[in-house]
Amino acid sequence: MPLYPSIGIFEWMSIDKEIVEDFVNESKSLIEELLDLLEGIEGDFSQVRKLAEYGNNVDRIMGGAKSLALMAPPDHALHMISDYAALCKAVGYKASQIVGNEQFFNVCVALLLDATETLETLLANIHKDSAFLRETIPQAFIDRLRWVSNQFNESYSSSVDTGAAPSKMNQFEIDDLLKKLGL
Repeated sequence: MPLYPSIGIFEWMSIDKEIVEDFVNESKSLIEELLDLLEGIEGDFSQVRKLAEYGNNVDRIMGGAKSLALMAPPDHALHMISDYAALCKAVGYKASQIVGNEQFFNVCVALLLDATETLETLLANIHKDSAFLRETIPQAFIDRLRWVSNQFNESYSSSVDTGAAPSKMNQFEIDDLLKKLGL
């Protein structure tokens, strides 16, 4: 017999809307920084390393979403935002390590610009259901993300150098995140 028979298991795990709004507002300011950074380096391969800064900032959104998602039902948008931000982070970190391939750098920056704008849309619709949010992610973006991720070999780390063992995000992990997103 359930401990609380009159309520569903997740009804008592309600997430405070004010906390979610604070997260969204902080994330919106980070999105502005991310877009400014990407627009500032667009077409300037000499600034490829700045994509690690992109990865660090989008990691803050991912971490906040993951933390809040612990208090949210499994179908809450925070889970999707967290996974989506993880994809952005991995591409940002990996792209920061591109050497001698200006065209690929330009493709990655363009992909991250689109991805960041979509992340902004996800945040703006945080109170909508996951099915609606999935519809905001264009199939063309998913196809481009898969193509870009296939261009990175195992020598590309999905984290910045912190002195610890490098973290590798392989194609399987990227595909797994896409599957978690329902894409």
